[in-house]
Amino acid sequence: MIRILLADDQKLVRAGFRSILADEADLDVVGEASDGDEAVAACRELRPDVVLMDIRMPGTDGLEAARRIAVDERLAGVRVVILTTFDLDDYVYGALRAGAAGFLVKDTEPEELVHAVRVAARGDALISPSVTRRLIAEFAGRVKAPEPSPRLNALTEREAEVMELVAAGLTNDEIADRLVLSPATAKTHVSRIMTKLGVRDRAQLVVLAYESGMVRPGWLGP
Repeated sequence: MIRILLADDQKLVRAGFRSILADEADLDVVGEASDGDEAVAACRELRPDVVLMDIRMPGTDGLEAARRIAVDERLAGVRVVILTTFDLDDYVYGALRAGAAGFLVKDTEPEELVHAVRVAARGDALISPSVTRRLIAEFAGRVKAPEPSPRLNALTEREAEVMELVAAGLTNDEIADRLVLSPATAKTHVSRIMTKLGVRDRAQLVVLAYESGMVRPGWLGP
């Protein structure tokens, strides 16, 4: 079972998400929170696998709550998926920097919400396809002529190749197909890369790839 915490200041929104998730045999909503402080406290008490976190809440918002969860070693297994609206790309960037595992817009279809929970629970990064292009452009816009990060020197040539594919949004299975590897080997490479670079998950690996200049959107030029 995937244990889920719902964090949103609107009771009706929480009820809607609970109703959608209740239909899935492998998903279990174990708690709710109406602000960031409650969300962090609930995570420490309930240890959910995934938190669906509204970014705009009174008091401590979802961004600060995600940051607190990310730095708490006791909550290393908790994945935060940020929920918000289309016009908050800057918040999306901040959320991923803060340690969120992914981002979804609030008008996501029910089946996409369910898929997002499962993707986050298994440790993959998730970003709504509708905002991926703008988000990547935001990364690149904040990384003007970056200096190569010395952290990347720890990677082997193969690991650097795998990291670039992760940053391009490929899953482990897709990386395996591209590099003619087994899915297990691809997963092992990704895990070793995250360990060497000291990042929490794939989402932060993508951020590092763009901030270090390892990858850059083609339409922005060299």
